[in-house]
Amino acid sequence: MAARPGTARAWLLGLLPLLLLAALLAWIVRTDPVGSLRGGAPPVEDLVFERVILSDGLIRATVVNNGPDPVRIAQVTVDEAYWSFHQEPPGPLSHLARATVEIPYPWVVGEAHELALVTGTGLTVPYTIDVAVETPRPSGRFFGLFALIGVYVGVLPVALGLLWYPLLRRLGPAGRDFVLALTIGLLVFLFVDTFEEGREAAAELASSYHGLVLFALTALLAYLAIEAFGAWLRGRRAGEEGSAWAAALLVAVGIGLHNFGEGLAIGAAFGLGELALGTLLILGFTLHNTTEGLAIVAPLARTRTTLGSLLILGLVAGVPTIPGAWLGAFTYSILWSVVFLAIGAGAIAQVVVQIARGTAGERRLGELLARPAVFLGLLAGFAVMYATGLVVG
Repeated sequence: MAARPGTARAWLLGLLPLLLLAALLAWIVRTDPVGSLRGGAPPVEDLVFERVILSDGLIRATVVNNGPDPVRIAQVTVDEAYWSFHQEPPGPLSHLARATVEIPYPWVVGEAHELALVTGTGLTVPYTIDVAVETPRPSGRFFGLFALIGVYVGVLPVALGLLWYPLLRRLGPAGRDFVLALTIGLLVFLFVDTFEEGREAAAELASSYHGLVLFALTALLAYLAIEAFGAWLRGRRAGEEGSAWAAALLVAVGIGLHNFGEGLAIGAAFGLGELALGTLLILGFTLHNTTEGLAIVAPLARTRTTLGSLLILGLVAGVPTIPGAWLGAFTYSILWSVVFLAIGAGAIAQVVVQIARGTAGERRLGELLARPAVFLGLLAGFAVMYATGLVVG
């Protein structure tokens, strides 16, 4: 069917402001109206280190120009000595452009090294390598090692937590309220913890990316996506058992997204040479994540389920730790860390809302919180996560 003349004219009129805006922006860039006001003022330079990789006799740094003006890397120093380097791509870096700087340098395993880039205007951009170790390179051995770490941290602890399901089936109404409130407490703690990690990662991101705004908007989109996914699940599975399964699966999805971020943290710790930190994170997350299995099976306390269903829930929650560890070790990026942490935060927030709705039922929030079992469950959830979180640091 051909579009009506009036409709086509309306679309053309709607595009006109966009075309005029594009022409205006092109004119501003071409004429540079404020250029005459700069006089002899130096350009605004803001280089940011994104990643530093160490290989045999080589330091490879990835930097991004966070400032509005082009930046030229003129010299490189390592341990206060000028050193030769190769830049790819060569030449000045425009706004948000990246470059890889390769420096042939005999770094020493276990020692600290001071790296600095000197721009054409004399600005020095420092970076400290606290403990020099070779950055893991993609190989079958390392993929297997980080997969094993993901199993230790994500899959096995969650599976152990699922073993509380038979006990939950035997609880009365007050006991089930306690466990559901405990789950909400666990997840609220996870949300706050993920939000704090995301805020810290956003602060390290180049300011041009507007890290906090990116984190907040991505979390909101994740919240809405999980809300839509939950509505779709409840539509496919009617009845109490269907609602309970949908709630448990949503918890598993939210925890899985959170565990992906944990995998990123562990992989990055090893990739950046922080071996002691990586081992501590493994121990802490293993203890921390055992409680997540309890959170997954809590919505199923009033219904029967199969061993296969529990296996699916455990894999959904635990397996994302493995690809997270791979990405963190081999292709760590602060930008993607912010995005994935935001997705985890939004998913967990939505799951908290879903479980709170199911726990409250027809009761008001004030009436629900006045019940001793609910209050004590929330308090216990916060306390357990805080105590296990002390190990992670």
